[in-house]
Amino acid sequence: MNQTFKVEGMSCHHCEMAVERAVKGIAGVENVQVDLINKEVKVTGSAAREQIADAIREAGYEVVG
Repeated sequence: MNQTFKVEGMSCHHCEMAVERAVKGIAGVENVQVDLINKEVKVTGSAAREQIADAIREAGYEVVG
């Protein structure tokens, strides 16, 4: 399953790595792509949407929508 999240607060490579690390640690996540320009995080795998959103929030970023 492919999921896309709109994420506010990411502005640099450190932000990208923090979000990627947080999401990759979730069971069922196969791949994570962070797009700083479009402020999107694309996740492939079977993890629940709310679990991924929670991990992004816990890393210090805002999930929009």
